[in-house]
Amino acid sequence: QVQLVESGGGLVQPGGSLRLSCAASGTNFRLYVMGWYRQAPGKQRELVATIAFGGSTNYVDSAKGRFTISRDNAKNTVYLQMNSLKPEDTAVYYCNVRLGAFSSWGQGTQVTVSS
Repeated sequence: QVQLVESGGGLVQPGGSLRLSCAASGTNFRLYVMGWYRQAPGKQRELVATIAFGGSTNYVDSAKGRFTISRDNAKNTVYLQMNSLKPEDTAVYYCNVRLGAFSSWGQGTQVTVSS
């Protein structure tokens, strides 16, 4: 059974940084696309960033230049380094893994950017 456990969320001031981690278990995720999504109150869940098994990345425009996604295949872990955080980055951030038609989600971690 696939399990995803996120950590690293919290309260941070505008301009600050946070690093999210997602530890995956239940299978070897080396070939999976791993990613981060977020959902703000009253809004739909949106893609933040993904990283393929070969290391190619994809970012939502609002994250480009501020966020960096990375993965450690030996640890089955995906990270999201978030710098220059803005109040509009406030949301619940969800980890996702997918391979073909299979997709699994973590429980989410709250990120709040506020002074």
